[in-house]
Amino acid sequence: MKISDEGLDFIASHEGLLLKAYPDPATGGEPWTIGVGHTGGVKLGDTCTHEQAMAWLREDVETAERCVNASVKVPIAQSQFDALVSLVFNIGCGNFGKSTLLRKLNDGDDAGAAEEFLRWNRAAGKVMAGLTTRRTDEMELFLA
Repeated sequence: MKISDEGLDFIASHEGLLLKAYPDPATGGEPWTIGVGHTGGVKLGDTCTHEQAMAWLREDVETAERCVNASVKVPIAQSQFDALVSLVFNIGCGNFGKSTLLRKLNDGDDAGAAEEFLRWNRAAGKVMAGLTTRRTDEMELFLA
């Protein structure tokens, strides 16, 4: 599967767009981020264009798509795929691969999997209001 245009817009709306590198909100430093949630090789002082930010977003989403496609063993709807790609985009494939959310989904427990989104609202050990909002929105998209 591939993310829908609505799913891409969903990620962009939750990540925001900044053309100058900024520190992680939880740590105040690493990982530095630029564009729409891009962290690969980013350091303090980096800048980018809108076009570069969108190109990185597409590349980063493709990585998340491959992870979801390789990890999910049951049929899912487009809205579920979009929600999972958003989650993986944010938490990484390694975390997703060992998550209870994925286990429940692959066991056929969609409702249980949906509830697991809310457990991923911490960064650097701290509950983050923005992540709580994002996870709630992902859960709702997953259940749509």
